[in-house]
Amino acid sequence: MYQERYLGWLRSLSTRSFGRKAFGADPASYHSARPPYPDWVFATLVERCGLADGKSVFEIGPGTGTATRPLLDLGARPLIAVEPDPGLAAYLRKNNPDEALKVMVSTFEDAAFGEAGFDLGVCATALHWLEEGFALAKVAGVLRPGGWWTMVWNVFGDDSRPDPFHERTKMLLAARRSPSAGTCGIPFALDSTARVEALRRTGAFDLIEHRSSAWLLELDPEQTVALYATYSDITVRQDREAVLTKLERIVRDEFHGRVTRNMTTILYRACQGDYPPNDQSERGLCRCVAEHHRRARSVPRLIAAIPIR
Repeated sequence: MYQERYLGWLRSLSTRSFGRKAFGADPASYHSARPPYPDWVFATLVERCGLADGKSVFEIGPGTGTATRPLLDLGARPLIAVEPDPGLAAYLRKNNPDEALKVMVSTFEDAAFGEAGFDLGVCATALHWLEEGFALAKVAGVLRPGGWWTMVWNVFGDDSRPDPFHERTKMLLAARRSPSAGTCGIPFALDSTARVEALRRTGAFDLIEHRSSAWLLELDPEQTVALYATYSDITVRQDREAVLTKLERIVRDEFHGRVTRNMTTILYRACQGDYPPNDQSERGLCRCVAEHHRRARSVPRLIAAIPIR
């Protein structure tokens, strides 16, 4: 039994190490292929988590900056971004020449924050690559009293809704499982019971809430290949190019050049103490945040956003 647990720990460690170097080979392609987070996510950070001009923020695993740019636009100053991949860190700096952004090339576990008490911490589609208990304990230690911790994911796929493309390709894509797959058939991000319990175990947070929304992502053959090429389960495969070629053919020939994927975005927020919300309307904030996306790069088309709880 001990040997099995030890081997499991070693596999987990190896997987986390892989995740810290799996996405830096072609940052520009990764950035253009991945869809942005819905506007309501950043509106919530402003309205419910105190994000405003001059607020000190840290971000774990910013990658190419899908969440970093909106955080800077909404006033994060300073924004300390902790990114373990040197290639991604360099891309992040180049594309966000903002004096408020400080990029720390380090794992979060090894990052030294000193005595800084941050107003807000953010982790966007990255926490599953960390040892959750250790990471959350460290998060609690670098937030000021009354500070907020938030973690958000864009989850690709939703078994509760019909998904013909997923059914057609699931055998082709069967490969090494990423930590994002979670356990017991529930994606890591969507296992709200486990995520909330992990936050509670820290003993640091007085308020823990989560919100999710379901939406649809429409892709043409080229966008499909570009997106799937960023998945860690694909990048590790020796037959990667053959798989991507077959995916493109399936989209073009069997789905008439257009597929629609089910998406879910989920946001968790936890506060070290009570923080009264201000009186700004979420609708108005969404319009403000949307201005960022209108200026942003072209991304696969978001067809609909259907809020759910």
